[in-house]
Amino acid sequence: MSKTYGVVLIGCGHIGEAHISDIYFREEIRIVGVVDLNLDAAKLFARKYGAAYYDTDYHELIQRSDVDIVIIATYAHTHLPILKDCLAAGKHVLCEKPMTQADMQAAKEFHDLVKQAKTKVLIAHVLRHNDTYTKVRNMIREGAIGEVRFIRMVQNHHIMNPKRYGALLEDCPPIVDCGVHYIDVIRWFTGLEITSVGGLGTDIDGHGTNEFDHGILTMKLSNGGSAYYEAGWANNLAAENLKEFIGNKGRLRITLQENRKQDAEEGDLIEYYTHEDGKYTTINNPSKYKNMWGQLQTLIQMIETGEEGNPSFDEAFEAFMIALIGNEAAKQNKVIDLNYRWDHEF
Repeated sequence: MSKTYGVVLIGCGHIGEAHISDIYFREEIRIVGVVDLNLDAAKLFARKYGAAYYDTDYHELIQRSDVDIVIIATYAHTHLPILKDCLAAGKHVLCEKPMTQADMQAAKEFHDLVKQAKTKVLIAHVLRHNDTYTKVRNMIREGAIGEVRFIRMVQNHHIMNPKRYGALLEDCPPIVDCGVHYIDVIRWFTGLEITSVGGLGTDIDGHGTNEFDHGILTMKLSNGGSAYYEAGWANNLAAENLKEFIGNKGRLRITLQENRKQDAEEGDLIEYYTHEDGKYTTINNPSKYKNMWGQLQTLIQMIETGEEGNPSFDEAFEAFMIALIGNEAAKQNKVIDLNYRWDHEF
């Protein structure tokens, strides 16, 4: 990496800060500008992270010749119009997941724009750049638990910031917003396809909207195994984080450092059990949960070498489409077969 890349961050909120706080001091990066509809937030980010410019409007900034990369860290419903403008300006893009709001037509338009673009686009599946997830993925692919038969994943939030989560809920339901990560994890870890998806959705806090604040996706895998993913943002949900992978020879479970009840200073916990010898193994694995710099390095590698991203755009798009179909399954309380093209009409 011989060049310094000029970066503009659009979105000075929670995830925007995760991005910029991990990249602003890197020798290869110059923060040209930060943008947010809240001028005070943009101004604060500019001061904290050394941005040369700040604004409430991104259009002028992305036209600058010293800007190479734009990070889109806004609400999902804004991703598509911002992407259009960035690609028209000839900029490379790191776009937060989900790539659009929970809308298939928007997703297809996003897909077509990326496929036709002359610049590079990486969708921010940050778990692909997490050392613990990579280690467990490699263990599974190397046969540590045999054939994967069942996957359990839960990501529930007991909300303490109703304004933030209310805005997120209006933008995208949790089984789509968070689900795209873990649908991708299933396929990345196992190499298997998801052949059908079902779902249940509940409005726990009584928002009275067409969306739900808690959902469960059930998935059938191409080897006959199954998986489920549960996600919710509600006042009365207990916070819970479960990631467990069960095969015909053993099982693996990931507990993040922040969720460990003891020995948290050792990093993330990987618990590994093998049935044949009845052996339990504890693996302590120091890892940065949101490795935003590793993610941006991947985009830079794509720019400099022409390589596919991690995940590739096709992998990210397929995970998103499965999440959207799962959301429809939850709304309709039915199982939907995935053995068809994405232009299937429900």
